Amino acid sequence: MKVRELMTEPTVTITQQEPVAAAARLMTRHNLGALPVCDDGGRLRGMITDRDIVTRCVAADLEPSDTRVREIMSRGITTCRADEDAETAAHAMGADQVRRLPVLEDGRVIGMVSLCDLARSARCAMEAADALGEISQNIVRR
Repeated sequence: MKVRELMTEPTVTITQQEPVAAAARLMTRHNLGALPVCDDGGRLRGMITDRDIVTRCVAADLEPSDTRVREIMSRGITTCRADEDAETAAHAMGADQVRRLPVLEDGRVIGMVSLCDLARSARCAMEAADALGEISQNIVRR
């Protein structure tokens, strides 16, 4: 199965110059945990997650309406292509311990594929379970 068959599209994105508060509002409105950060041409520049907002903005006593997305976004994002096998995407998620991958075509974001998307597909359920196991590997239980 190809990533194209599982990915969510269109994808809600945000630009680097937007305030973090705008990212939080978009996440709330669309029930998302992460947004690809793109330039004006749709090219991926990073990702911002709800966790980034909490740990890099709120916990750092930065004002979300005054802090720009570029200041707290994650860079060096793992991606995949729409024509890639879903199994390959699942392995990438596990290896890099991420739950979502932006899907790129010609360097532009065209969709997102999540661990949940993989789990919903019966053919990809085992790969999703393996990826979740790898992602959860660092969790310390007390």
